Amino acid sequence: MSHVVLFGTRFCPFCTAARRLLTAKGIDYQDISIDNNTELRGKLIAKSGRNTVPQIWFGTQHIGGFDELRDLERQGTFDAVLQAGVESGETVSI
Repeated sequence: MSHVVLFGTRFCPFCTAARRLLTAKGIDYQDISIDNNTELRGKLIAKSGRNTVPQIWFGTQHIGGFDELRDLERQGTFDAVLQAGVESGETVSI
């Protein structure tokens, strides 16, 4: 199981962009759809404190959405934050 988790929807352009960035970086990630799953969406909002998608975790560290993911890449800190987030070997649970 991957320690990088993306919660999103099929038709969200920001989810698609986040998937594209993770794939381009060669990151193995778990893609969890919240389409038509109001219970999971509610749990996601409670866990992340946000009501938008995507919501991304590196291990148990909440990264945020696509903007935050892109900012990590632009700042050159993506790899370090990824390593720190997955070091524990844990995965976020919702």
